[in-house]
Amino acid sequence: MPAPSTPGSPRVAIVTGSSSGIGEAVVKQFCQEGLQVLAVDANPQGENVADAAGAVFYHADLTTSAACRGAVEEAIKRFGHVDILINNAGIQHVAPLETFPEAKWRQIIDLMLTAPFLLTQAAWPYMRQSSWGRIVNVASIHASVASPGKAAYVSAKHGLIGLTKTAALEGGELGITANAICPAYVRTPLVESQIADQARLNGMPEQEVIDNVMLKNAAIKRLIEPSEVAALVSYLASDKASAVTGASWNMDLGWTAQ
Repeated sequence: MPAPSTPGSPRVAIVTGSSSGIGEAVVKQFCQEGLQVLAVDANPQGENVADAAGAVFYHADLTTSAACRGAVEEAIKRFGHVDILINNAGIQHVAPLETFPEAKWRQIIDLMLTAPFLLTQAAWPYMRQSSWGRIVNVASIHASVASPGKAAYVSAKHGLIGLTKTAALEGGELGITANAICPAYVRTPLVESQIADQARLNGMPEQEVIDNVMLKNAAIKRLIEPSEVAALVSYLASDKASAVTGASWNMDLGWTAQ
């Protein structure tokens, strides 16, 4: 096994779903902080994002176990160790439960729940060897509440909280923390694509979807910016958060305050 990270050496982070939105913001944040970053995405355009930020791009479809383990192996080959894992990759499909396609269900669960498990499992020995590790799972407010038409997404995000808590308990004595961030609607391409889907599902104009569906339960009536989520990721991945583990951080504009 490669040597663990040494004091003073740059920490190494793997960020999935890195080609846009939250993942892109996290890659930029980490690179600005001097971390070495492996940016992982199924979209080959993610290479441009990684290059612009100063990260290394790894093209992978994380719905396969080989790709998940390959991402960690690539980080080890490139940088020699892995300290931080940000499980962010996600997709969405909106359809009534009765007609929800099985293929979409399996794809979403594989990418958004099984992949974080496999990536965590693969990175764990390197974090344990260093007696230091940070796992941040980008969940959603839909890890706490549900919305119609999102059976697979809601199920994956609820499961991700359970994985986070289990990793926190097992990692506590090893110097490994695990936390989840649960944002409401963030201004990302994924959310923008949902507007049209929700408009069709609910039979309403797209602006009405934003006002009466996405922001209906929010005390603060706006979308969250990806950079805001990246700032919280940065804190949870730092030494300053060494006492924080097993937590689900609601970043929901007051959605769950009622």
